[in-house]
Amino acid sequence: MADRKRILLTGDRGYVGSVLGPLLEERGYEVIGFDAGYYADRVLLPTPGVARQITGDIRDFDPALLDGVYGIVHLAGLSNDPIGELNPNLTDEINRDATIRLAQLARARGVARFVYASSQSMYGIANTDAELDEDNSEKNPQTSYARTKWEAELAIKELCDDRYTVVCMRPSTVFGASPRLRCDIVYNNLVACAFTTGKIEIKSDGTPWRPVVHVRDVCSAFIAGLEAPTTLVNGRSYNVGIPDGNFTVRQLAEAAQRAVPGSSLIFTGEHGSDSRTYRVSFQRILSELKDWFRPEWDLDRGGRELVEFFRQVGLTEAQFRGRDCVRLMQLKHAIGQGQLNNQLRSAS
Repeated sequence: MADRKRILLTGDRGYVGSVLGPLLEERGYEVIGFDAGYYADRVLLPTPGVARQITGDIRDFDPALLDGVYGIVHLAGLSNDPIGELNPNLTDEINRDATIRLAQLARARGVARFVYASSQSMYGIANTDAELDEDNSEKNPQTSYARTKWEAELAIKELCDDRYTVVCMRPSTVFGASPRLRCDIVYNNLVACAFTTGKIEIKSDGTPWRPVVHVRDVCSAFIAGLEAPTTLVNGRSYNVGIPDGNFTVRQLAEAAQRAVPGSSLIFTGEHGSDSRTYRVSFQRILSELKDWFRPEWDLDRGGRELVEFFRQVGLTEAQFRGRDCVRLMQLKHAIGQGQLNNQLRSAS
């Protein structure tokens, strides 16, 4: 019999997982963390993590670990477009095939809920100025990462029934402090650049739109996926964001400048107008899940938090541009050192 408080959290030693795991434990959940450990030692701030931690490859997941588990929050995967292009076949294996297998195993083992960390990247380059909604807007994935997120969604939603709830959360680009910080994402990068160099340089004209959301609000969405009534969320996808959560790159840069007073802001425009522009509707999550998802963070509060965090850890330019905070650089380093082979499996 599954314990309603026993949760499997895959990717618990990643950027979002390092925040979500402790939040789940604070809410009384027994969290089983499952993570490949690619970024386990890329910690800017010491963190205890979750009480029970398993190191393993999601491609080789042992279904016995699901015994007694009520729900899964599935974060594990190659985490962005550049990593996805490192080896597109690996992205298929890890982000799509392993996700589908885990969802199938969970259903067979009597797990009640599967909350999936999907992505808004599946919308690709938008050919409209309208805000994109979950079901009716065209899916136009441009990368292996985006395509596999969309394909996994389609497959796992086919598994849901009255005993097995599948919920897909599509977060905006995440920002905010985490023990395992990422600076290969836009707002964290802008604030870190301002903090460590005193200037923010934007190579586009600043007009592209980017939806962004704070890491703790993303965690709140995943918790809502576990706790909202199954009749409300089963088989649903949700764009995760805040009211008025679409920003131009210029607005993000200006917010970063406010977070670091005295920093300079330069638009070089050398790349012209960036074609990767899209605005997303958050009406569904903000209305349907309003009793469970209550976002609390805006850009300015998040910017202040980042600056306080950077001061606490003594962030340097070398750190924020290096493998401490850039996921692709860490993977390439691990391969170069022989810690991982070119299939991203442990070489030991």
